[in-house]
Amino acid sequence: MRAFQVTEIGTPPELRDISTPEPGAGEVLIRIHACGLNFADLLMVKGAYQETPEPPFTLGLEVAGQVVALGEDVTAPAVGARVAVFSGSGGLAEFGCFPAALCVELPDSVSFEQGAAFQVAYGTSHLALTHRAQLQAGERLLVTGAAGGVGLTAVELGALMGAEVIAAARGPEKLAVAKAAGAAHLIDTGEADLRDAVKALGGADVVYDAVGGDLFKAALRACNPEARILAIGFASGEVPAPPANHLLVKNISVMGFYWGGYLRFRPHVLTDSLATLMGWLAAGKITPHISHTLPLVEAAEGLELLRSRKSTGKVVIMP
Repeated sequence: MRAFQVTEIGTPPELRDISTPEPGAGEVLIRIHACGLNFADLLMVKGAYQETPEPPFTLGLEVAGQVVALGEDVTAPAVGARVAVFSGSGGLAEFGCFPAALCVELPDSVSFEQGAAFQVAYGTSHLALTHRAQLQAGERLLVTGAAGGVGLTAVELGALMGAEVIAAARGPEKLAVAKAAGAAHLIDTGEADLRDAVKALGGADVVYDAVGGDLFKAALRACNPEARILAIGFASGEVPAPPANHLLVKNISVMGFYWGGYLRFRPHVLTDSLATLMGWLAAGKITPHISHTLPLVEAAEGLELLRSRKSTGKVVIMP
């Protein structure tokens, strides 16, 4: 089979022919139909992600496909079942073996592309906004990087939860995507001062920041008393160091959030969230925005779309 692999940290991944794996105890073999790309894939190439496997390894954190074989002691999902799974790696390939316990069956109304596009992005935003920040209806939610893979889902879910969403992104095209997802206010970070613009709207009660750097600093200065800031990621490449005196004076909380970490210490929190989201997806309450769908041979081009920020929502690879 073909797999898009990192053979050495810091060198470009390559499409390789490798043996099709066989499922071990507790695993299923999946014929992969779709794999969603994430910023974490770019970090893994550089060895900068907190859970980068030892090379050689196959990129791809979230997949959707069809079960074709069961390992020992596995009774479900059945052979032929359509499933989605957060794999951590192994998704950019034609086949993959994954823990049966992590598989979520896809309703017939949900496509493989949607199944591969919703887990990490929607899962991150749902748990961050509900479990960590406890966003309330009527609160003002500022989302930086609002047209990106996770940012756009935060806009959509925030609006669904009854928040007044401020979307911050660069350029009118990205802001149009955020508006379609439910943003009440739009700020072009290439043209406007983020702090001044947010303060003019009444300040932020919750900040969802996947960018870091200068945008984090500006968002902090635009916070209302008792605001909660979610540190989701650092797409700018700069990890901010918030001044503790500012947090003290305004009683602001900065909350770290790593979605995948819940699999280790509170897995039911993550799986319960995914079950809720799957119901919303099947009911049409949420709709993954997929800007690009590419074949496996163009996986490198897909990663470049993320790196250059030329995509909106998700990029999905179709092995």
